[in-house]
Amino acid sequence: MKSESGSAELTKKGYISSKVESLINIFKSFGSSEEVLCMIFVERITTAKAVERFMRGNVNFSRFSISYLTGGSTSKDALSPAVQRFTLDLFRAGKVNLLFTTDVTEEGIDVPNCSCVIRFDLPRTVCSYVQSRGRARKSSSSYVLMIERGNLAQQEHIFRIIRTEYYVKTFALHKQPNTPSLDLPLQEKYIYHVESTGATITAECCVNLIYKYCEKLPKDRYYLPKPCFEVGLKDGSYQCTLTMPHNAAFRSIVGPPSSSCNLAKQLVCLEACKKLHELGELDDHLVPLTEEPMDIDTDTTDKKCVSGPGTTKRKELHGTINVHGLSGNWIHESETVILNAYTFDFRCDQEGELYAGFVLLMESVLDDDVARSEIDLFLIPNKMVYTTMTPCGKIQLNKEQFFCQLCKGKLFQEFFFNGIFGRLFHGSRTDELQREFIFTKGHEIQWGSDNMYLLLPLRNSSQIQHDPNIYWEAVESCSGTVEQLRNLYLEDGNLNHENLCSHKRSNKGEDIIHLANKSLHFSTVKDSVVLSLHTGRIYSVLDLILDKTADDSFDEMYNGKASPFASFVDYYHQKYGIVIQHPGQPLLLLKQSHNAHNLLFSKMKYQDGSTGNPLLVEKEQIHARVPPELLIHIDVATDILKSFYLLPSVMHRVQSLMLASQLRSNISYIQRIPSSLILEAITTLRCCESFSLERLELLGDSVLKYVIGCDLFLRYPMKHEGHLSDMRSKAVCNATLHKHGIWQSLQGYIRDAAFDPRRWVAPGQISLRPFPCNCGIETAFVPFNGGYISDDPSFVVGKPCDRGHRWMCSKTVSDCVEALVGAYYVGGGIAAAIWVMRWFGIDVRCDMELVQKAKYNSNASRMCYLSKIKDIEELEAKLKYNFSVKGLLLEAISHPSVQELGVDYCYQRLEFLGDSVLDLLITQHLYATHTDVDPGELTDLRSASVSNENFAQAVVRNNIHNHLQHGSGILLEQVTEYVRSNLEYHGKENQFLQQATCKAPKVLGDIMESITGAIFIDVNFDVDLVWKIVEPLLSPMITPDKLALPPYRELLELCSHLGCFIESKCTSEGEELIIEMKVQLRDEQLIAQGHDRNGKTAKANAAARILVDMKKRGLSLKQCISKANQLDIVSSKLQSELTNLESRHDCPHMNGTLSLGLSSARAAVVLPLKMDKGGPRTALFRLCKSLQWPIPEFEFVEQRFR
Repeated sequence: MKSESGSAELTKKGYISSKVESLINIFKSFGSSEEVLCMIFVERITTAKAVERFMRGNVNFSRFSISYLTGGSTSKDALSPAVQRFTLDLFRAGKVNLLFTTDVTEEGIDVPNCSCVIRFDLPRTVCSYVQSRGRARKSSSSYVLMIERGNLAQQEHIFRIIRTEYYVKTFALHKQPNTPSLDLPLQEKYIYHVESTGATITAECCVNLIYKYCEKLPKDRYYLPKPCFEVGLKDGSYQCTLTMPHNAAFRSIVGPPSSSCNLAKQLVCLEACKKLHELGELDDHLVPLTEEPMDIDTDTTDKKCVSGPGTTKRKELHGTINVHGLSGNWIHESETVILNAYTFDFRCDQEGELYAGFVLLMESVLDDDVARSEIDLFLIPNKMVYTTMTPCGKIQLNKEQFFCQLCKGKLFQEFFFNGIFGRLFHGSRTDELQREFIFTKGHEIQWGSDNMYLLLPLRNSSQIQHDPNIYWEAVESCSGTVEQLRNLYLEDGNLNHENLCSHKRSNKGEDIIHLANKSLHFSTVKDSVVLSLHTGRIYSVLDLILDKTADDSFDEMYNGKASPFASFVDYYHQKYGIVIQHPGQPLLLLKQSHNAHNLLFSKMKYQDGSTGNPLLVEKEQIHARVPPELLIHIDVATDILKSFYLLPSVMHRVQSLMLASQLRSNISYIQRIPSSLILEAITTLRCCESFSLERLELLGDSVLKYVIGCDLFLRYPMKHEGHLSDMRSKAVCNATLHKHGIWQSLQGYIRDAAFDPRRWVAPGQISLRPFPCNCGIETAFVPFNGGYISDDPSFVVGKPCDRGHRWMCSKTVSDCVEALVGAYYVGGGIAAAIWVMRWFGIDVRCDMELVQKAKYNSNASRMCYLSKIKDIEELEAKLKYNFSVKGLLLEAISHPSVQELGVDYCYQRLEFLGDSVLDLLITQHLYATHTDVDPGELTDLRSASVSNENFAQAVVRNNIHNHLQHGSGILLEQVTEYVRSNLEYHGKENQFLQQATCKAPKVLGDIMESITGAIFIDVNFDVDLVWKIVEPLLSPMITPDKLALPPYRELLELCSHLGCFIESKCTSEGEELIIEMKVQLRDEQLIAQGHDRNGKTAKANAAARILVDMKKRGLSLKQCISKANQLDIVSSKLQSELTNLESRHDCPHMNGTLSLGLSSARAAVVLPLKMDKGGPRTALFRLCKSLQWPIPEFEFVEQRFR
């Protein structure tokens, strides 16, 4: 329908009814799509589907998103539960504006912004009228009843409903103890009213409500829970007994005597509804409870941010908690100072490489595991330095020592950290700012109180562990050097030429070299430490260039090209205004100082995983050639200078361990969990270190699921498996964990960025790379509210400003909560994990009395099992465990379908419990066994090990399926077929087709979980004993070499490595779906089809067939991964270099479009093109994907410009 008058024309021609035309006119009166959330109630599923499709084709409503929602039934037009939930979520989020629905949504769905409800088909009962009207939750919302003009029957029907509602409300509000009953129609005399909401229900509606309640109980394709009615005649009256499914809130109830059989059935349902409401199974709107949307505090939610808490898309601004142990004011004290000493001993794995030891002096006392930590430093290409930290007691400095040694130690630290990693001069000769020596008399560098410690060299590393023998001679020589520099530099920062080389030269020999402050013999100059007067940089002397003087040509400094300077003398005179006094001295070859590097990267990053050969080689060093008279000799060894390059990484790790120790103190568990384990739990992958929270997060997820699952199972013995699963899912979801983490300020402890040594500063060091705070917050603490939450993808995550504010993914907080639970479980067992969960505010209990009740009070435990004793004994023999309570095992093997045979128990609650137990046991086993496996692969191992397929194979392998108690012929047929197929594929190589075609019935995996749950209860929750029993049943366990990913997942990863795309097309043929899949390789295209009634299975079939074809061509995922690992470090290194270039050269960001005219046969492809980082590459990849081209390959060539 393409014109506004089209609806009237269609009505005249009889294509649509006048009722549909009226509905169109109502829609035309709506405003913009952002303001409309409308539900249209119809009676039949086909009506919802047909009207929705018609409205979707109306161009007048193109601004609206339209969908339909129906309940599950046997109709082919009915929607599956997953599609129902998805559609309802879209409507809640405002992504669907017009929702055509049946009475399935009358049952109290919560859509606060629903602005309009239209009854296309009139409600049949008062309950339906009240419930559908209650869906219009928004203020000033509308409720529209579409009544046919002149239809008196419809008018009378609506008037009767409205009149009845009025009578019910009036009666409920003004009822007196002796008030007689209302004179209402017989079917509406019996009602139940909820005063808090005004919800009412009649006896007539209660029957339907009971059926709907039973539909929401846990079920499968073999068993549908439904109520059972038995009506008997007693004393001339009919009385009905209602028997509910075994997993309902109660088992049976007897109704009052009635005059008819139908009324007796209605009244017993009314009594059942009352009881269900009292038990909390029906909410105050008298609808069955479903999983409610997460309650999110509106004060902390930004209206502009659509992503919820605990998601990756949502970004949050958080502060950083300072390490309290580094704070102090002792450097400014004039009285006696007592400091704690901790030494660093550096040992290189290459012979002859020596590093001087250092001592850390601080006011705080470190925890023993921090004070005795060991740190591995990775120097490329193939060098490691092992650092050992040792506590050495206390050092007391009295008043005299304070003004002498401590001030010189303070000056030593300031001089070297600024001289090596910073600048000794402010300003520049080319800038308008005056160049100034930072140690000019009267100037003092301020030390912050939140970062205060001293790092001083040690004399003899062999005595480190006994006494911190500080090398005071080297410290004092630094003071003398600073005093000499003060005399050499004028107030404007220029050299005082009168004092240059003014030292007394007593030796006139040829083997003497004359520096700016002293003369040295040739033999002592090599390996000495010097400072250049013209640059203020610190160097180490490599050698003397005996055949090169300051009078020689300067061309070789330009790689042989013509130089604008005739000689070294000319160079220093023109550029620095320095006149070389002794040009005949040989030049000194100097090793330049460089920026500090992050030495905490794993050594494996630099090696080929298959050969062990280095992937990167050390770059050729650039040396300087300087006349000796421009250098000041510093009386320290090069071993000390080399150690300075290790200290930033070492101190960063020590500070991180101190932060972890600080968090441990806040949690205050009685047993001390290793700080290294806690540090691992708060370190993300972005830190690029040899450890991260990924493994502990995986374990912590299982621990949370286990503890909360056990707690719910024991605390709510009458709740069925569906409710328990919903409660557990809500308790362990990312949004809930995020809330707990924020409550304990965990976000301030998280390390979410790689160590940047260029921004790291020691006390007394002046930062060269400030990052001013533009967050608008004056304190380090960031309030958690909507103003600092966004889902803008352009925000840089992890990079902190100078106040410590940084953007962080919301999910990172949730992951850290899981990892911390995992860390405490590894370090202290289940008791420690429960402690930290309670610290987070997670309410869990451990009551052994409830364990005994669960053991002896189950329905099966009270049943006589003598008729099944032989079957039980045979199963116990296979399990190699004898139950003390046989009824637990009987319950564990009873499918819900046995209720039709008169049994009132089944395995569903035990399945819920066993699921948590098996998940923990298997994850713990994988975590402890595969310590060197990548976290991603460990996750895949866990998914495969706890899958229904793996459990089903274990059940079949041990012949446990023969003991399954059920009452379904379909179930028996499917189990038999799976066992036959499993034997058929056993031992064959074609694993992909086996995975895609042989899907295990869920019941087989369920009984593995339920039997585990039964054993767990029978052994009084002893998980170690359960593992001893269950492990042989699950053996052989899945290992990395036997891990098989789902076919479509493996095909995706393989194509990602090969640089090709997957094209899928779905068609239907009768009840079957046909998935056609294409993969374009370099030289040919692979095509395969998958057939199945389930779309996911059909896709897996197609992917499996393509994988088989690719394997025939020698293409496999494992080969691609091994090749990709060799290139990861190279690409990351290049990315680092590009990032550095971007920070030096700011380019304007240009956005536009990229238009490519490919050929005369194809239309031009127009792509949005952004010129910021990664924009052109993304556009190029999109182009390749749209045209089914392979991903382009890049070759990098390094060029040096110096």
